[in-house]
Amino acid sequence: MNHVHRHFDVWGTVVDVDIASMDVSGAELNVAMEKVIEFCRNVDADFSTYKSDSWISRLRQEKVAIDDCPSDVRDVWDLCGQAKLVSDGAFDPWAVAGGFDPSGLVKGWAADICADMLVAAGAQHVQVNAAGDLALRGGWFDPTDSTLKPWKIGVVNPDNRQEVVKVFEITDGAIATSGTYERGAHISDPYTGMIAIGAKSATIVGKEGWLCDALATAVMVAGTDAAHWFNQDELVGYHVWAVDRHENISWSI
Repeated sequence: MNHVHRHFDVWGTVVDVDIASMDVSGAELNVAMEKVIEFCRNVDADFSTYKSDSWISRLRQEKVAIDDCPSDVRDVWDLCGQAKLVSDGAFDPWAVAGGFDPSGLVKGWAADICADMLVAAGAQHVQVNAAGDLALRGGWFDPTDSTLKPWKIGVVNPDNRQEVVKVFEITDGAIATSGTYERGAHISDPYTGMIAIGAKSATIVGKEGWLCDALATAVMVAGTDAAHWFNQDELVGYHVWAVDRHENISWSI
């Protein structure tokens, strides 16, 4: 089993990538990893709200229209519209101060693309962790007993990062957690313009990373009012686990 593990700085955070394969060499895995790093840096160049020459910054400044943007930016714009619809507007990147900001969806979207790039390059076991937004493929191979096992992803207590309070087992799919862990209270409520107070942390598990990422942000806004979203056909197979903002309890669907 050939194994490559890298972490690198991008998007103002650290992306951690762990891949393994019995089919391709370590050198080939390293080449694939470099392409993923290049892709992530290009995503930062296109989507950063801090770089004045990014496509998103120029959109926010009304220097370009969405139809002038490259296909990746237009695709993310459309996905943001879908996420806004299924969340009853609790996820709304057009309601952010300064104009359109897809930051609450882009990491999950990009993590999925990275995972698919690595699988296409021959990696059989893939974990891409973009600061709490994870794309997972193929489980992980346990060399101690030569068995394939699901990736085990822990969610920490929002009040004590040393304590894991929930573990999800995922073979293929995505998981995203939003909370005040790294950046404090940074999510705004599009309904009020104030800081979101719906949940203390929210974790979404499902097939698509972009939707998990956006829904985790939306549940932070809506709290338990988000429960009815998961009756929609678009969210069949998606699961939520959240820590309540006002009481020391968790809830899940």
